[in-house]
Amino acid sequence: MMIRYWKELNSAEQAKLFRRSEIDIEAVSNSVHAIIERVKAEGDEAVLSLTKEFDKVELSAGHLRVSKQEIAEAKQLLKPPVRGAIEHAIRNVKRFHEAQKPETMKVVEVEPGLFVGERATAIESAALYVPRGRGSFPSMLYMLAVPAAIAEVPRIVITTPPGKDGSVDPACLYAAELLGIDEIYRVGGAQAIAALTFGTETIRPVEKIVGPGSMYVTAAKRLLYGTVDVGLPAGPSESILIADETADPELAAKDILVEAEHGSDSSALLITPDSKLAERAAEIIQERIADLPEPRKGFVSDVLDGGYGGIIVTETMDEAVSITNQFAPEHLELMVSDPFSLVGKIRNAGEILLGRNIPFSCANYMAGANAVLPTGGKAKTYSAVSVRDFMKYSSVVWATREGYDCIADDTRNLALYEGFITHAAAVDRRWS
Repeated sequence: MMIRYWKELNSAEQAKLFRRSEIDIEAVSNSVHAIIERVKAEGDEAVLSLTKEFDKVELSAGHLRVSKQEIAEAKQLLKPPVRGAIEHAIRNVKRFHEAQKPETMKVVEVEPGLFVGERATAIESAALYVPRGRGSFPSMLYMLAVPAAIAEVPRIVITTPPGKDGSVDPACLYAAELLGIDEIYRVGGAQAIAALTFGTETIRPVEKIVGPGSMYVTAAKRLLYGTVDVGLPAGPSESILIADETADPELAAKDILVEAEHGSDSSALLITPDSKLAERAAEIIQERIADLPEPRKGFVSDVLDGGYGGIIVTETMDEAVSITNQFAPEHLELMVSDPFSLVGKIRNAGEILLGRNIPFSCANYMAGANAVLPTGGKAKTYSAVSVRDFMKYSSVVWATREGYDCIADDTRNLALYEGFITHAAAVDRRWS
């Protein structure tokens, strides 16, 4: 278990932690660019060929879209406790996100007779990318689909990689059915992002693509930024847990493993000014890793034994907070004596979990707040997926004669100052 003392790390070692798997993403950009160009040129043929190459699944064009029969039968493939958990989670996520839906139009009278507002409308189409390479993620599907459905996006599309037998995870299909979504394609990776951007014979293009994925998916979204709206940057999973001397080392050890088991390119850091807590947590983590099955054991070992994770010991709690704000993690947990006091010092984090009773896993699945969060340090400027991600806003302006008179002269003055002759002329003689 790697324990590092922050003051002993050189600038290069610190920089690597802050960049985490962004380094790996840059390394695959050229190969991803080739995939994008191939799909753009060859359509379904490229998608099918790449699916066979990367997912080891041979499909026909007619089999890319999941049938309504498959969706209807998915429920019967799930045990009642799993169905119940999905239904429970969707209820909570709906309750949280329904409060985010804006009024259709809100208007403010900025001067007598001058009314300015915004009109909110849903985007016309959105694709939800649900990864599968390292497991099945119905939770990812409903975290993306619920706000899109509440926003009333007319066309919601789901893409997810097929299993080895060509099937789509039944829990994902059941969640989609509960939310009324039936346009689902069994395709993943960079080829899915390209197909959704440019369209193929089978898959129509969309206006926006949201959802996390592998470094290949993340690289594809970066390369296609500007061609299609790729939403928030959501790449490999990452977390920071800040703990003080009051934290239970066993709970800290259990919680820091949560995001580490997503994959070897994940990042999971326990940051504490208490060296005794660090040492005890490290011992417990090693014991727990030994009991994990593969591939989770390999993922966690890669992350915590020298990858993009481990334990950092700081000199003070303020230093721990400073590191966290610079890192801007996707997930942040404050396992400290007074988390409500410390949270005021956190400026950059996708989500902030307060205290010992809400581990990362509860927030990922069930709490209700969206668990699709910005990664790679982008929490400095991006927020969690919300209803707002699926809405756009048009400014709306209306004026009475009185409102026009309030602004006409100064409009003319500014237009002439900037040299816009026709701007100024448009203000003249609007009333006989």
